[in-house]
Parts: sequence; structure tokens; C-alpha cells
Amino acid sequence: MEVSIQNLTDVSREVAITATPDDLREHFERAYQEYRKKIEIRGFRKGKAPLDLIKKMYGDLIEQDSLQDVASELYRQVVKERDLKPIGEPTLVDMDYKRGEQFTCKVRYDIRPTITLKEYKGIPVEKPVHAVTPEEIEQELRRLQRTNSTLEPADAVTGPEFIVTADLQDLDETGTPLIGKKTENVRFYLADEQLEKPFKDALAAATPGLHARIQFEHQHGEHTHTVNADVEVKKVERVVLPDLDDAFVQKVTKDKFKTLEELRASIHADVIAYWETRSERQVLNALTAEIIRRHDFQVPDSLVRSVLDGLLEDMKQEYPNKRLPDDFDEQKFREENQAYALYQAKWALLREEILQAEKLTVDDADYERLANEESSRLKIDKDRLIKYYQSSEQIKDRLIGDKLIKMLVNSATITEVSERSEAH
Repeated sequence: MEVSIQNLTDVSREVAITATPDDLREHFERAYQEYRKKIEIRGFRKGKAPLDLIKKMYGDLIEQDSLQDVASELYRQVVKERDLKPIGEPTLVDMDYKRGEQFTCKVRYDIRPTITLKEYKGIPVEKPVHAVTPEEIEQELRRLQRTNSTLEPADAVTGPEFIVTADLQDLDETGTPLIGKKTENVRFYLADEQLEKPFKDALAAATPGLHARIQFEHQHGEHTHTVNADVEVKKVERVVLPDLDDAFVQKVTKDKFKTLEELRASIHADVIAYWETRSERQVLNALTAEIIRRHDFQVPDSLVRSVLDGLLEDMKQEYPNKRLPDDFDEQKFREENQAYALYQAKWALLREEILQAEKLTVDDADYERLANEESSRLKIDKDRLIKYYQSSEQIKDRLIGDKLIKMLVNSATITEVSERSEAH
């Protein structure tokens, strides 16, 4: 067997393999034996036909059908013999074979890039600090009220706590209705902070039967489009909010809290925790982004593909039967998520380099600490949890990752900056 290896890029190689008939004999013999079990020939029981007869009748077909498997086996043999250390999934790019003659194939594979670690400690990052306001607490209380509200018919809108049900007909530039562009029974909650002002203004005094023309520029991310529609009001309902008192608190919290002040204090703590978690996540994102920016190296395509494959698998979980819709544009999905996948693959490589440089490991104390934290929540005996954790590579990776993040954050130069209040 002849083997030649070509360097395509810093992280990509192509191995060309030429195998003689003698090299192929063992591979094809296995293929004959596998097909023999499935082939039925008149006069012989299934799986009992003579091998020579099978080779004569189906040999060419069997050999051609097994060539991809043969290429994979030869590639694995070369990897072992040459100690190639590929990463990711290889790609068969070419093969050629005539029965009784040599077989040639080319396989592309990626290797780990050479990474020279630069600065990853003492990175300067900003930490947003959010001062919780009384308005935020009241907003959360209003949300609870609205969640537990009731509706009653009304003749007209007289304030924000109203829901207007209407038909929405899209119009062209001249005001002519667009065929097939009518949406019936759209509900507009006028107190909703997300409802755009033109709708609120048009429906501020709405009554059943009202026709209102809505026309404005709608901004969605970087995209802008014109909203031009006729709104026909069908129904008006008043939102009846429950009284915000101790009885309400006991009802909605199932007696977890007895008074409004207890609930308000709990909400205040939850909002603080929310913003702190958000701030920590922003610090971590900024930190990893800066570390990635400081390290310039080529990322193997196979790792990027692997991340994209994982994202697609996650997408499948969101659909019935864990299957993407027939009209799902996979190519578009891959293109739109290419930058994100490249970022994640690059961080994964850097993460491994830093872990190796820092010699971060997991010991029994780490497993015991995690078991102490989760035993009561999971209602599983601590010793049993420890044994499970010690056998789980996923848990080991999680603990090492936590240590790495803690080390990077603790070593960073963090400057606190004020963050403006906003709804969450």
C-alpha cells in the first residue's frame, strides 16, 4: 500500500492511498461474507450459497458497494501506522477502482492547530452594575396582577387596562386592501409596553365597529418595513386587576408569603439576583471574546461543522417527532450560524490549551462539594451521587470548566460601570 500526505492548510491534510489487489483481498473477503448472509440463490438455503458462486454472480457489485467502507478501513490503518492524530470527521473526496486492479482514494482530515498562548489573565473588562429601582418592583407586582386578572365587556376604551379585539387588513400604498392579507381577531392589550404607539393612539378611545387607519415605519432589528393597515374593532374588554393586598399575596404564592411587604422584599431579592446573573454573564462573554481576539489561529472546518451539526440537532428537538420541517433551509441555517459556530470552535480549542497550561484537574473534594450542593435538591443519597459524578466525563468537564471560568474572572481587571434601568 502506497501512502502520500499533502498539506492543504495549517490545519488540513489530504492523504492519498493506493492499495493493490493483495491489500484489498482481506477487505473484500469480509464484504463477501456479509453479503452471503443476505443473498438468496435458487437451489441453496439463504446464507449457504458457495462463496465462489457469489463472487462470480455478484462480485463486481459487492466490491463496488463496499468501497467506501474499504476507504474508511484503509484510512484508519494509515492513521494508526503514521500516528496522524486527526481531529473531527474525515471527508472522502475521491476514489477510483477497477476490479482486479489497484484501488486509489483520497481522504481529507483536519489536525489540531498549533496555538501559542498569549495573555489570558488580567484581561480588562467592564462589569455592568444595575441599581434596582422601586419602579421595577412595582412592574413585577403589576405583572402578577395582570396574570391573575379577569375580563369584562366594555362599550369603549377609557384607559390602558383594556383589551381590544380587532381584524387587521393590510393595505397597499393607495389604501386598497391586499387580498389574502387579513388577520382576524387580533388582541391588542393597550397596557402592554411592547405594543407600538401608533396602535395605542388609534385605539385609545376604541368602540366596537370602529375603523382606524394605521400607518408607520416598523423597526425590527436592522430591518425596517412599512405598516399600512385598517383596524376594524370587534370587541372591547376591560382588564379587571385584583386588589394588591395581603389576601392576593397569599393566594398567588399559595401561602408562601403572608403579606405584601414580604412579597415585595422577595421580588426585590429576585430582581437583584437577575441583574447580578446577567452582569456576570456579560463579564464572562466579554472576557472570552477578548481572549479569542488576542489569539489568531486557523480553526479546522470539521470542528465548525461539528458545532453546526450540534445546533441542528438542538433544532430538531423543538419539532414534533424530532424532525425538521420539509421546507427547512439547512444551508441557510448553516450560513447564518457560521460565525457563531466558528467562535464556539475557537473557544473550545483555546479552552483546552488554557486548561493544559494551568494543569486544572478535578479531585474527590470537588465531587463531594457538588454532591453536597445537589443531594437535597435531587433527593439522592450524597455517596451515591459522588460515585455517579466520578464516573461521568460530562460532570468532570463541567467541574473543570467551572474552575477555569473562576480562575479567569478572578484574574481579570474588572471595572464596574453603571447600567441604565430597563424592563426584564
